[in-house]
Amino acid sequence: MTASLPRPLEQTLADFSPGLPFAVALSGGADSVAMVLACSRRWPGQVRAVHIHHGLQTAADDFESHCRSVCAQLGVPLAIRRVQASNAPGQSPEDAARQARYQSLSEAVHTEWPQVRDVVLAQHADDQVETLLIALSRGAGLPGLASMPAHWHRQGLNWHRPWLGVPGAELREWLRSQGQAWIEDPSNSDQKFTRNRVRAQVLPALADAFPAFRETFARSAAHAAQAQEVLNEVATQDLSLIGVPPRIQVLQQLSRARQALVLRHWLRQHHATTPSTAQLNELLAQIEACNTRGHRLHLKVGQGFIERADGYLAWHRA
Repeated sequence: MTASLPRPLEQTLADFSPGLPFAVALSGGADSVAMVLACSRRWPGQVRAVHIHHGLQTAADDFESHCRSVCAQLGVPLAIRRVQASNAPGQSPEDAARQARYQSLSEAVHTEWPQVRDVVLAQHADDQVETLLIALSRGAGLPGLASMPAHWHRQGLNWHRPWLGVPGAELREWLRSQGQAWIEDPSNSDQKFTRNRVRAQVLPALADAFPAFRETFARSAAHAAQAQEVLNEVATQDLSLIGVPPRIQVLQQLSRARQALVLRHWLRQHHATTPSTAQLNELLAQIEACNTRGHRLHLKVGQGFIERADGYLAWHRA
């Protein structure tokens, strides 16, 4: 069924084994249209699609219309959800839209097809490189350098990105060979967005200097992800000893590096927030100074505040 696929795409799908049936997040752009087309050919009758209408631009209706047309042509059931994502103070509109998109995708799959447990996303090698470069530009740690995971579990669903090793140009070339149209997002050419500047200016320069950069950068991201998995295991073990909420005296027995690791883990896992480097350094300094019962602590951390409550650390949302 996939004889028309170029070898890299065919091999990628051959290595991908989702639970059946599964859903594909379909935006109407080239990458997700290619994913729906390829998957529907490899797993006939087993593919579902979800389109999220953001309403963020005038072309949104065109995206929805195209998704309806593609799914009707392929015989793929389609669910459409509309979201109006508003960003919180300090949160970018793009991040708010991303979080709303994932939430809406999850709700659509659970509601429309309760038997579906796997969701496929169409990000590719160029997206992964852009994510890594942006993380580097922001001085990110291992979680940022690990970039986008190939698979993870959230909200009762298994999420997959099988095309992280496939260049976006190959997807578009294949779609053209199949006579399959897609909708080009007009915002992709707007270079006020960092990701678009990276795509237009940095990736071509990298291709000239390092022709295999997509593969090697992806390998570095995978190494960072593997190292982060080990650190997550260490942080989980330390947090089980320190307790939730963390006991200050037990926390002080760890090295500063492990204190930072376990505090980030606690805040991320239990409060869905992440401290900046400056916030975390100040928190570590305050913890080191907590040697008397009267020492008070009240710091802005992530989207809230950390206070000392007796011998424990307590986090409160702002």
